[in-house]
Order: sequence, then C-alpha cells, then structure tokens
Amino acid sequence: MTLRDRARAYGIQPQYDLVGGAQRDAPDDTLRGLLQAFGADRLPPLADEPQLVAPPGAQCHVPGQGRHWGIALQLYQLRSARNWGIGDFADLQVLAGHAAQAGAAFLGLNPLHAMFLADPSRCSPFSPSNRRFLNPLYLAVDAVPGFDPAMADAALLRDLRAAPLVDYPAVAAAKLSALRAIWAKGATLPKAFLAEGGEDLHRHALFEVVSAEMVAQGHGAGWLSWPAPWQAVDGEAVRTLADKRSDDIAFHMWLQYLCQTQLRALRDGCQSLGMAIGLYLDFAVGEAADGSGSWGSDIVLPDVRIGAPPDYFNEQGQDWGLAPLSPVAMAATRAAPFRELIGRATRQAGALRIDHAMGLWQLFLMPQGAGAADGTYARYPLADMLTALAEASRQNATTIIGEDLGNVPPGFRDVMEACRILSYRIFFFERDAQGFIPPENYPREALACLSTHDLPTFRGWWRGDDVALRERFGFIGQAAADEQRSSRAAERADLLGDLVAAGLITADTAGTIGPDDAPAALTVAVHKHLSRAPSRLFAVRLEDMAAELSPVNVPSTVDEYPNWRRKLTVPLDTLVETPLFRDLAAALAAERPA
Repeated sequence: MTLRDRARAYGIQPQYDLVGGAQRDAPDDTLRGLLQAFGADRLPPLADEPQLVAPPGAQCHVPGQGRHWGIALQLYQLRSARNWGIGDFADLQVLAGHAAQAGAAFLGLNPLHAMFLADPSRCSPFSPSNRRFLNPLYLAVDAVPGFDPAMADAALLRDLRAAPLVDYPAVAAAKLSALRAIWAKGATLPKAFLAEGGEDLHRHALFEVVSAEMVAQGHGAGWLSWPAPWQAVDGEAVRTLADKRSDDIAFHMWLQYLCQTQLRALRDGCQSLGMAIGLYLDFAVGEAADGSGSWGSDIVLPDVRIGAPPDYFNEQGQDWGLAPLSPVAMAATRAAPFRELIGRATRQAGALRIDHAMGLWQLFLMPQGAGAADGTYARYPLADMLTALAEASRQNATTIIGEDLGNVPPGFRDVMEACRILSYRIFFFERDAQGFIPPENYPREALACLSTHDLPTFRGWWRGDDVALRERFGFIGQAAADEQRSSRAAERADLLGDLVAAGLITADTAGTIGPDDAPAALTVAVHKHLSRAPSRLFAVRLEDMAAELSPVNVPSTVDEYPNWRRKLTVPLDTLVETPLFRDLAAALAAERPA
C-alpha cells in the first residue's frame, strides 16, 4: 500500500480542493506526520469511508415559522457603571431587557468556554482551555451570595471600568480575590453538581490548581510547557499536590457551579422576557493544545493543529493553534466525545452556532513541524456527528447555526439544509458577477448578518480599513491590496445602487456619501435592506449599533492588534438611548415583527 493510499484509509486526504476549485497535493511529510499522530501504527484504519450525505432522520430543531432578529455581541466589550472592567452576566441581563423590549428574539454571544485562569492574557474565546466548562471572568461577582462590597477595591474597579481595553490579568486578580473571600466564608458546593460534573469537572479544577502552581514556578499556564513529572494527570507530582490543595480544587469546581447558575438564570430570564430564542451561544471548533481539555486525554491530539489553507484573506494560510479531536477515535466511538460536548452546549442555549461547521465533515490539519501551507484535510464520521447534533438539538429545543464560510466543499450546504442546520450568510460575502446577491434570494434555512467577529465593522468596511490592516500585517502584498481597494470601491457603488433601488435611500442622498465614512442613516438602511431576507434569523452586531470603527479581531494576529480586548466606546445604558441604536432596532422590528 502506498503512502497516499494508507493516508486515505485513515481519512487523510492526499489531495484537496482550494477555494475556486484549484487542487493541491499534500506533502508526503504531512501525510506521515498525521498518520503517526492518528496512531496508525497501532490502530486499525476506518471501517467505512465517510460520505458527504445527510443521515436519515438527522434533523435539528428550528424556531417555528417566524423571521426573528437579534443582537450579536462580545460579552467582554460591555461597559457599565457596576461591572469590574469586563462585561458580565449581569450586564447581559440588562441588555436582554432592552433587546426584548425592542422586539429582539435573541442575544448572540462569543464563546463562553473556560480559558486559562493562571494566564488571563490568553483571551481569545476561540482558543479555549476546555469547551465543557465556562469562563469565571464573566461572573457578576456582586451577584454571588455572600459578596460584601468591602471585598473589592473601589478605586481599582473605577480604573478597570475606564480603560478602553479589557485588562484581563487585573480583572482576573480582582475577581478571584473577591471570590476566594466569599468561598472562605463557607460557600457550599452542591453534591448534585459534583455528581453531574464527574471526573471531567474534577480534572478541569485540578488543572487550574496545577496551572497556577506551574506559573508560580516560572512555567507556562498550559501543560505542554510543564516539566515532564507534572504533565501526567495521574503522576506522583500531581497526586501529591492534589492531596495538599483539595480546598483549591473545590474552589475551582465552585466557580463552575456559579457560572452554570448565573448562565441558567440568564437563559431563564430571556425566556421570561418573551424572547423566542433567548441565548445564542458559540461553540469553538477546537481547544488549545495545552489546555485542560487535552490534559490526559486520548481523544484530543495536542501535536496536531487546526487551520485553513491559503485564501483571499491570507496568502500564507492560517494556523489557528487549536488541537482537534482525533478523527480515528471519533469514528471508533461513533462520535461519543462530540455527543457529550454538544449535549452540554445545547442544554445552555436556545441557539448554538457551530464555529467552522465544515469540521463536522473535515478539518484542515497540520502535524507538528508543518506550516499552514503544508496542511491537508482529514475526514470525520459525518453521519455519527450529525446524528448526535440533531438529537441534542431536538432534545433541548436548540436551533443550530453552522458557520459555513471559507473553503466549503461542494454538497456540504445541501447536507446542512437536509439536517436543518441554518447556513451562516454574511452580506459582505454574498456576491456574484452582478454584484451583491439580493437579500430576497437568501435561503430560508439561514441566519443572515452584515458581518461577524473576524470581519470589520460596517464603518470600517466602508472605509476599507480591513484591507489596510491586512496589508500592514503582511497577510497580502501590495498588488493584492490594490486589487482589494479597487473591489471595495465597486462594492460601495453596488451597495448604494441596491439601496436606492430598494427605496431605502434616495439617489441624491447616495451621491453625497463618500468613501471616508458611513453615516448612521446608511448603517440603518443597509441593515433594513438585509433584514428583508426570508432567512429565519437575522443578527445585527452591537458594534454596528454603537457605530464602532475598529474590529474586535484581526485573524492571524497575536500581539500585533489588541484582539478580544476592545470595549465599546459607550456604556450600555448610554448606548441603548442613542438614536442609532433605537433607529436600528425599530427598523429591524418593523421588518421582522415578533
């Protein structure tokens, strides 16, 4: 059997298609590296080659026959007079009240997965430590039973609130100090919660304790940077520390109990406000290779990374630094690990967005030592994963949205539609040779939106700031940047023509709008235009309701740009009273009445 035949037997693709139809051969070293990582020297190949076909009966829950709208936001970006320098669950309850009153059916959030408490600067919500658990930094500490204002430094909190960026280390220090003070007063940890969390909960809490100890000794927060004796979950060093620090382990389990309690109260609160969907959460495509989710796991592959091949936005490809679930182990267990993960996630929300939904079928993987341009795709047991997803969706009445952006294989969207997974349609990407695709031609089984967390705000897009950033950081060369600027000018003209044709602005008004900025009336008009799509759901970003200019994230940057740290420039109570917020909400409510 040749190397390429052997790779194919384990679901590894020796050749793959790029966006646009061009094909690329995977390097032999990549195939060998993935075979080794998959355990091909000890595990049998796949019993059946995965097929891109919807399994019988695998249909997800959908929210009735209406056309709903909601607000998408990054929770950390909320400002308020009471939070601790980061948006929290109590802020979200306030926003839910305003959103429900305006007619919104849901609030869409960034992933709330557990991060690295011992290194809060690792703040990308799409690179979590563990997708099973939640991030305690989103706790409203002042709402925790037993809290006393004396536990907080009022001057420090004022400074944290005033900062334009979230200071994650300072926020974590302040919150954990107060939470430990509450715990020391005799807070209780229900036995039912411990039983439900089981070994996974204990291991995550143990990881947090060991991680803090390793950071104190000068190592990293992730287990791959720890000395060898500490990397083994059941090793003597870890067992000894666990015996000494049992109270600290219990504390971290209690933090998860608080997170679940506040999130559940928020979910129930949205329902009581009459929101048809309520919370709309995001499920990351993978976990950090050195997080608690992969520590001691035989399912997660810490020496393999998920990414994307070269494309329009990045000529070098992308390395997301995430560890995948083993496709071989997934096939052997009929996707049991995914079933457990997705079951937890759907119980928490009325809608769930699957980040990079093509991962249900294939992921672009790089073995250790390979760069993004040298990766290739590996197939997953699609039928088992879709069956698990649909069952969890129906059981918990959770609508599923699949982020089907980037290199979407032919036929994948047909499978999504058959399974009633809503497509994720972004206006900026919906173009053909004639210009922007008319919203009335969008699919019914979809969530439509103008933009997303990896793309510019509407004002930033209009000005072409995203092109400048890509060129500045070296993701595209000057020739590509010049071409993209030229295309943006044509896109602006197309959009203005569409809005005039739709009767949303006049030709005279369109003639006064230049490329330097987008006025508030244009922001309202384009959202009203797109919201007319027949798609089941429509989301408006809170950044656009706040007229923000800078993006929340520039993909493929780490320290070059303050990703996942920018707060809104106005406090929440002020924002909801602005003319733009009110006009946008009124326009969407008129087009999509509850």
